Amino acid sequence: MDDLLQEFIAETRETLEALSGEIVAWEAAPGDRARLDAIFRFVHTVKGSCGFLDLPRLGRLSHAAEDVLAQVRSGERTPDRGLVNAVLAVVDRIGEIVEAIDAGSSLDDSGEDLLISALAEGSDRIASATAPVPQRAPTRSVRLNVDLLDRMMSGMSDMVLARNELARRLRATEIEPEIEAALERMSHTVAELRDTVTRTRMQKIDALFSALPRMVRDTAAGLGKSVTLQIEGADVELDREMIELMRDPLVHMVRNSIDHGIESPAERRAAGKSENGRLTVSARQSGNQIIVEILDDGRGIDTDRLMRKLIANGTRDQRELQELSERQRLELVFEPGLSSRDEVTEFSGRGVGMDVVRACIEQIGGRIDLDNAPGKGLRIAVHVPLTLSIISAIVVGVGDQRFAISRPSIEEIVSERNASIRVDMLGGTPVVTVRERRLPMVDLGAMLGLAARAEPGARMLAIVSLGAASYALSVDTVIDNEELVIKPASPAVMAAGLYAGQTLPDSGLPMLLLDPAGIAATAGLDCGLGVVQSEEAAATETEQPGLPALLFVDLDGARRTVPLGIVDRVEQVTVDSIRRTAGRLRLAIDGRLLPLAAQGTFGDRDKLGVLRLKDGANEVAYAIDEACDIVMLPDEMAPSTAPGPVAGVVLLGDEQIELLDVHWLFAEHLDRDEGRELPLCLLTGGAVGWMGTFVRPLLEAAGYRVALGHTQGEAPAIVLSADDSEAPPLTGAPLLRLRSRRAAAGADDDSIYRYDRAGLLSALEARLSAKGGC
Repeated sequence: MDDLLQEFIAETRETLEALSGEIVAWEAAPGDRARLDAIFRFVHTVKGSCGFLDLPRLGRLSHAAEDVLAQVRSGERTPDRGLVNAVLAVVDRIGEIVEAIDAGSSLDDSGEDLLISALAEGSDRIASATAPVPQRAPTRSVRLNVDLLDRMMSGMSDMVLARNELARRLRATEIEPEIEAALERMSHTVAELRDTVTRTRMQKIDALFSALPRMVRDTAAGLGKSVTLQIEGADVELDREMIELMRDPLVHMVRNSIDHGIESPAERRAAGKSENGRLTVSARQSGNQIIVEILDDGRGIDTDRLMRKLIANGTRDQRELQELSERQRLELVFEPGLSSRDEVTEFSGRGVGMDVVRACIEQIGGRIDLDNAPGKGLRIAVHVPLTLSIISAIVVGVGDQRFAISRPSIEEIVSERNASIRVDMLGGTPVVTVRERRLPMVDLGAMLGLAARAEPGARMLAIVSLGAASYALSVDTVIDNEELVIKPASPAVMAAGLYAGQTLPDSGLPMLLLDPAGIAATAGLDCGLGVVQSEEAAATETEQPGLPALLFVDLDGARRTVPLGIVDRVEQVTVDSIRRTAGRLRLAIDGRLLPLAAQGTFGDRDKLGVLRLKDGANEVAYAIDEACDIVMLPDEMAPSTAPGPVAGVVLLGDEQIELLDVHWLFAEHLDRDEGRELPLCLLTGGAVGWMGTFVRPLLEAAGYRVALGHTQGEAPAIVLSADDSEAPPLTGAPLLRLRSRRAAAGADDDSIYRYDRAGLLSALEARLSAKGGC
């Protein structure tokens, strides 16, 4: 409101100064209709603004003067000297009140009733205000022609480019310190001047949003609907000319959301929604772009209905439409002459719609994105550039091409050679780990079809931030940091969704500014943008956090999942690095031997994927065919009927997917008791040769250390001896005798039959537990 009040004060002052000569001329010639009309327009404008700004004193004076001047214009009253003097006195008083408002001081209103009474027909008195007039505050604003601002910005842009070229040429040679210091001072001054000139064209987008509440109210009332409007980001600044160019497209899209999107109260009740629809209009800045979003919690877009309308109109072929992807079907809403309404209303049904809106947005270098959730709502995101702006940008190279990225959108730049950087493949998608932080990676060269110059592993990674989300953008080189003049690119270029504008650096070679959000969307990354829910749905809907899991195709062809939190990385290994040794499959990797679990055979594969599973201290590898996707597992799971590698089955969509039992995998495949001191078993007696051949492998496989005959100074945890051997050495350790006969000699015989595998291990564990050695 303060900005509107200051604008009102500035406009009133300007008009009063322009009218000063007209008022004197009208006093000399009261019958001059042109001058009368100019004064009438002034008091009429003041009266209208006072109602909006809540200035009752100004409104009362201007309303009285307007009524009298309207009578003169209609011929009901003839202007005389007394009337002219009374009108002039009212106009002077309006100027005095405006100055008092600007100065923040009070002004007595005792004489204003006399001013109004002097306007009455037949009055021969002129009342003048006796209150002291506050001193006029120094003028702090000036109104300029937009063309003049354009020329200022163009000149500033040329100055920046000239500064960049001068700096590049000077720094290519040896320069004196005094010249370099002067260049730095000039650069600092140019930067400050650039920011100042840029701000002269900026205006809060509230000027675009301020008319929406009344328009939404009237549109909803005309359609018999109840809609609550929420406006966010009204303080975001946008080029003044851009605001005017966006006004009509925004109004059209908001009306479409109310008319086509938000259902009637009866339909919303039947759908379990609140009768009151929600509409959110927001603005935010992303790099060198402003994103205006219109979100509703209505029915969304019925793409099947759009296709039926196009087929009925004969504009598109049915077979051609059925082959379209869901995204392409959604784009049908921009077809010329298409309306989803069957009947013509005040707001829709004429077939003049989103095609015109998109054409208007593309003409100013913008684009429109749609995010549709049938039955829940629609998000329309309008990306528009800041028309003409100078930004700080990072110049990167891919192949033979150069591109600019807005510097504020880059968190950091790292090299793949860095020891803290690791790039893994998740299915066909690369994932980079930067200091234990996992980010999806987008290869800019592959996306644009450019041949990379940098060798794999030697590229640069720009960590790009999109609000709460981030990703790594892979480029060949990082060239420079420059201040660049950005202008909208052609509609065909902007329609690609990858660029935010174009620039001409001091090298003279045109360069495109990348759009980080558009790149993420093209790569299929989730940027966290969704559809607005109704208040009731937001209050009652229970969030299902689920469990993030990796979906993969196993060696036996089955699709399975494993909790994502336990997957350290996904790697490709050669089959030659896998061998069955010491009773289990093992993978030789990174100079280590990892136990390997597998369901299925390797077949004729030369390579296969491996999930490296970690629980923090231990690691087990799991062989797969390929990784597919990251999914959220539902809470409900049908458990497996028996222990094994599969914990149970969950339902993803209509597909039954098995979930790996990672606890079982670690229990069965991890080398036993890894990381702690294992109990030492001493094998003694005359049959030590047999015991070394038969018993030792059994004990080692069960997780014990084994010594034959003596322990080299270390006290054993238990001693095992054949029953027919001489007395074992006195060690203080429990003794377990192995007999050769199947049956025990008597009730007091606690020996174990030497080939009773389960009995031997059970007795061993019992002896150690009794001692407290396990």
